[in-house]
Amino acid sequence: MGSDVDFVAYVCEQAGLGGALSYRKMFGEYALYLDERVVALVCDNMLFLKPTTAGRTLLDTVQEAPPYPGAKPHWRMDDVLDDGERLGRLLIATAAALPLPGPRAPKAAKSRAPRKR
Repeated sequence: MGSDVDFVAYVCEQAGLGGALSYRKMFGEYALYLDERVVALVCDNMLFLKPTTAGRTLLDTVQEAPPYPGAKPHWRMDDVLDDGERLGRLLIATAAALPLPGPRAPKAAKSRAPRKR
Protein backbone atom coordinates (compact mmCIF):
# COMPACT_ATOMS: atom_id res chain seq x y z
CA MET A 1 0.00 0.00 0.00
CA GLY A 2 1.54 3.30 -1.04
CA SER A 3 1.29 6.47 0.98
CA ASP A 4 -1.30 9.11 0.23
CA VAL A 5 0.09 12.47 -0.93
CA ASP A 6 -2.51 14.21 1.25
CA PHE A 7 -0.95 12.60 4.32
CA VAL A 8 2.52 13.73 3.22
CA ALA A 9 1.23 17.28 2.70
CA TYR A 10 -0.34 17.15 6.19
CA VAL A 11 2.99 16.13 7.75
CA CYS A 12 4.78 18.98 5.95
CA GLU A 13 2.13 21.48 7.00
CA GLN A 14 2.25 20.29 10.62
CA ALA A 15 6.02 20.80 10.76
CA GLY A 16 5.56 24.49 9.95
CA LEU A 17 8.82 24.79 8.02
CA GLY A 18 7.29 26.20 4.85
CA GLY A 19 9.16 25.70 1.62
CA ALA A 20 12.30 24.52 3.43
CA LEU A 21 10.68 21.09 3.86
CA SER A 22 9.92 19.28 0.63
CA TYR A 23 9.08 15.77 -0.45
CA ARG A 24 9.73 13.50 -3.39
CA LYS A 25 7.96 10.31 -4.38
CA MET A 26 10.21 7.28 -4.36
CA PHE A 27 9.05 3.77 -5.18
CA GLY A 28 5.44 4.51 -4.24
CA GLU A 29 6.43 6.11 -0.93
CA TYR A 30 7.90 9.52 -0.04
CA ALA A 31 11.15 10.98 1.26
CA LEU A 32 11.11 14.27 3.19
CA TYR A 33 13.96 16.68 2.49
CA LEU A 34 15.22 19.55 4.64
CA ASP A 35 18.29 21.50 3.59
CA GLU A 36 18.92 18.97 0.78
CA ARG A 37 19.07 16.11 3.31
CA VAL A 38 16.65 13.19 3.57
CA VAL A 39 15.42 13.54 7.15
CA ALA A 40 12.41 11.22 7.14
CA LEU A 41 10.39 8.75 5.11
CA VAL A 42 6.64 8.39 4.79
CA CYS A 43 5.70 4.76 4.19
CA ASP A 44 2.19 3.31 4.46
CA ASN A 45 1.01 6.70 5.77
CA MET A 46 3.41 6.56 8.72
CA LEU A 47 6.25 8.97 9.42
CA PHE A 48 9.71 7.48 10.02
CA LEU A 49 12.47 9.83 11.21
CA LYS A 50 16.13 9.06 10.55
CA PRO A 51 17.79 8.28 13.89
CA THR A 52 20.39 10.81 15.08
CA THR A 53 21.88 11.69 18.45
CA ALA A 54 20.50 15.22 18.11
CA GLY A 55 17.00 13.94 17.46
CA ARG A 56 17.23 11.47 20.34
CA THR A 57 17.79 14.31 22.82
CA LEU A 58 14.38 15.75 21.85
CA LEU A 59 12.44 12.52 22.38
CA ASP A 60 11.34 10.84 25.60
CA THR A 61 10.96 7.39 24.11
CA VAL A 62 11.43 6.04 20.63
CA GLN A 63 9.74 3.25 18.78
CA GLU A 64 12.03 1.76 16.15
CA ALA A 65 10.74 0.04 13.06
CA PRO A 66 11.92 -0.38 9.47
CA PRO A 67 9.92 1.85 7.11
CA TYR A 68 9.90 -0.94 4.51
CA PRO A 69 11.14 -4.55 4.42
CA GLY A 70 14.92 -4.73 4.52
CA ALA A 71 15.41 -1.10 5.62
CA LYS A 72 17.44 0.02 8.62
CA PRO A 73 15.26 0.89 11.63
CA HIS A 74 13.95 4.44 11.80
CA TRP A 75 11.92 6.11 14.54
CA ARG A 76 8.14 6.00 14.12
CA MET A 77 6.74 9.43 14.83
CA ASP A 78 3.07 8.61 15.45
CA ASP A 79 3.03 10.49 18.77
CA VAL A 80 4.63 13.65 17.37
CA LEU A 81 2.38 14.27 14.36
CA ASP A 82 -0.12 16.35 16.29
CA ASP A 83 2.60 18.51 17.89
CA GLY A 84 3.78 20.59 14.94
CA GLU A 85 6.30 22.64 16.91
CA ARG A 86 8.01 19.54 18.26
CA LEU A 87 7.93 17.88 14.84
CA GLY A 88 9.59 20.92 13.28
CA ARG A 89 12.32 20.95 15.94
CA LEU A 90 12.97 17.23 15.38
CA LEU A 91 13.27 17.66 11.62
CA ILE A 92 15.63 20.65 12.02
CA ALA A 93 17.82 18.81 14.55
CA THR A 94 17.94 15.74 12.31
CA ALA A 95 18.92 17.74 9.23
CA ALA A 96 21.67 19.54 11.17
CA ALA A 97 23.11 16.19 12.30
CA LEU A 98 23.20 14.65 8.82
CA PRO A 99 25.92 15.32 6.22
CA LEU A 100 25.10 17.06 2.97
CA PRO A 101 24.74 14.63 0.08
CA GLY A 102 27.81 14.24 -2.11
CA PRO A 103 27.92 15.64 -5.61
CA ARG A 104 26.01 13.68 -8.20
CA ALA A 105 27.91 12.01 -10.96
CA PRO A 106 27.18 13.52 -14.37
CA LYS A 107 24.84 11.52 -16.54
CA ALA A 108 26.57 9.56 -19.25
CA ALA A 109 25.99 10.88 -22.74
CA LYS A 110 23.76 8.69 -24.86
CA SER A 111 25.45 7.03 -27.75
CA ARG A 112 24.25 8.16 -31.16
CA ALA A 113 25.41 5.03 -32.95
CA PRO A 114 23.08 3.99 -35.78
CA ARG A 115 20.75 1.11 -35.11
CA LYS A 116 21.27 -2.19 -36.85
CA ARG A 117 18.26 -3.38 -38.78
